[in-house]
Amino acid sequence: MNGPLHPRPLVALLDGRDCTVEMPILKDVATVAFCDAQSTQEIHEKVLNEAVGALMYHTITLTREDLEKFKALRIIVRIGSGFDNIDIKSAGDLGIAVCNVPAASVEETADSTLCHILNLYRRATWLHQALREGTRVQSVEQIREVASGAARIRGETLGIIGLGRVGQAVALRAKAFGFNVLFYDPYLSDGVERALGLQRVSTLQDLLFHSDCVSLHCGLNEHNHHLINDFTVKQASIEMREEAAREIRRAITGRIPDSLKNCVNKDHLTAATHWASMDPAVVHPELNGAAYRYPPGVVGVAPTGIPAAVEGIVPSAMSLSHGLPPVAHPPHAPSPGQTVKPEADRDHASDQL
Repeated sequence: MNGPLHPRPLVALLDGRDCTVEMPILKDVATVAFCDAQSTQEIHEKVLNEAVGALMYHTITLTREDLEKFKALRIIVRIGSGFDNIDIKSAGDLGIAVCNVPAASVEETADSTLCHILNLYRRATWLHQALREGTRVQSVEQIREVASGAARIRGETLGIIGLGRVGQAVALRAKAFGFNVLFYDPYLSDGVERALGLQRVSTLQDLLFHSDCVSLHCGLNEHNHHLINDFTVKQASIEMREEAAREIRRAITGRIPDSLKNCVNKDHLTAATHWASMDPAVVHPELNGAAYRYPPGVVGVAPTGIPAAVEGIVPSAMSLSHGLPPVAHPPHAPSPGQTVKPEADRDHASDQL
């Protein structure tokens, strides 16, 4: 005689409503609910009390206070490579495992980075804007004027800070366009530069000194916060020339402090922010007009690429959750062997909560 049927575990997509990717992957092992929340205050009590697994993108933040609201949570899967929006130390203290998808959107992010760099060299956005504003080019002088700032790529040097997955993908693409590529990454083992045909430098100052364009591909943390600052730019300017700031044509907002305005003119610094490491509104006023940026997260978007990235980790992560030690949540959390009485809406494959 068969034993009692146990309800399928509840897995919640916290900050989204489209479960078309997750459903085919989890339909046989879990009930999937979508919350479409921007904070835990918007998450249904049922999810906070019963969800054993949570999927999340970058548009919601989980602090210790937020994590303590979940009474049965065993595992969090961050759909993407970064996990800045999760207090992983507190998650560990509470017995919640945190996974990410390091390979997610590597190609898309690298492609978008090259789009930014090519745009800055060939001025496509500025030319398009001029055309929309009614500019008509009829003479050689007008061509030169409207294309002011455009530069030839071949022979230029691209400096990459952080040669991880995306950094390597950018380097290979840049070489195909004619860039000389050098990189700075103190954490990378020796020999990678030989395998990829790149040049390695030992200091950030060396990279800034020799680069015509700089692209940052290091996860934002306490070690590289404000990595590009007034001191590094001033030092490079002294060693190179007064307009060294023009060499830094691309940077990520979270690594550039407000004090940078003291050493460069806004005409000499162009920032292309491509990820939501910080609120887009914090782009320094000095950069307005000289900067262009995409909406956060756009560079990594490719709907056809998301299923593969999610499929690579979600099933194993959910299976892993059954073998994790007891959850160290505050009192009232269900015991590891306690089952929750199934409810009518559990029969549905996907619910909004």
